[in-house]
Amino acid sequence: MAANLRDRLNRIRELKNSEAAVKTEKLPHHDDSSLTLIGWENCGFKTVKREVVLDSPFKSMKSLPAALAVLVPDLAMRSPPQIEDFIFFDLETTGLSGGAGTTAFLAAFGKPIGSKLRITQYLLLDYPGINDFLDLLLAEFKNENSVIVSYNGKCFDSQILKTMCLMNRMRPPEYFHADLLHPSRRLWKSIINDCSQGSVEARILGIKRENDIPGALAPDIWFEFLKTGRTERLFGICDHNVLDIAGLSSILTAMISIASDPLGCEYIYDLERLALFWRDFLRRNAPDSELQITGDELLRRAAEKKYPRAVLVYAQDILRKGEYQKARKMLIKISESEYPLNIKLSALRSLAIDSERRLKNIAASVEFVNRALELANEGSWKNEFLCRKERLEKKLR
Repeated sequence: MAANLRDRLNRIRELKNSEAAVKTEKLPHHDDSSLTLIGWENCGFKTVKREVVLDSPFKSMKSLPAALAVLVPDLAMRSPPQIEDFIFFDLETTGLSGGAGTTAFLAAFGKPIGSKLRITQYLLLDYPGINDFLDLLLAEFKNENSVIVSYNGKCFDSQILKTMCLMNRMRPPEYFHADLLHPSRRLWKSIINDCSQGSVEARILGIKRENDIPGALAPDIWFEFLKTGRTERLFGICDHNVLDIAGLSSILTAMISIASDPLGCEYIYDLERLALFWRDFLRRNAPDSELQITGDELLRRAAEKKYPRAVLVYAQDILRKGEYQKARKMLIKISESEYPLNIKLSALRSLAIDSERRLKNIAASVEFVNRALELANEGSWKNEFLCRKERLEKKLR
């Protein structure tokens, strides 16, 4: 099997390097020149490209807010980028599950340039052109300042590209990668449940794609093109690929807007989850006074709206800051309200700890523990409070 594959690859390379073959070889069912009639140009063996220029969603933005690193934590691992550093990246492939047999046949790179978004697409016309196709793709990753932006690209697109490079004895590209899938889930999963790129575009950003061919049809359409030479549906997938890049840039624009003014932006998002994530981000990273002020306000507003986890964390935070009376009043109210059981038990634990350590009131601490045991019928919570009660009663004795 290995020998047959090696022989086949050698024959493909010989075919590519033969000048006569380059001049005369055509796909069995269609003429490559037909592609140039609608804006494509030859750029390698069995490989063509085109450029599409759209209005940039960043055209009114001059700089990026520091809080963008909170929403897109990948960006916290490098120096703050400029808008022109972003490169939006998307592949169309012969399969949707990855693996060594999956090949990318179409790639798009979108770059904000002034008021425009310039999208360059590379299209593989047949398997023998894969080396030239990969060479062109790898050249797009050469700028060390670039930030490659994708949607689930860390798990899919980048792995497909890496596998193709390794199978063709090429060095996979090294680049800084910011993936918007997980930030989108944090912001919108509780609102729309399905956080596919298309759902975020349609239900959060209000983007309606007209006459768009679903990306799931891309594998069948490319194989159909190889067999028949018909380009109508293939160009539909190319247009879908352009819309993916445009939508990806719009999603990042929405995140920039939320990061710039989370308390007054036009986009809806999960206030509780963002507030809690913002808080955890600041605890893990170097303090920033402006980010801290915004994060505190987000958590306060989420608590005012009575989001369970936010109410609990806000009460615990102000207890640590010394607002004892207000915090204990909130925690007691949480323990007596219709909040989820784990939230009520966490509130009672905080009250028991504060009573014991700060107030030195062991009897009050035992009382809160007993209330918790009435709620915690089984599991780790019950075991924890039983151990705490035993220790506190020894103190009393």
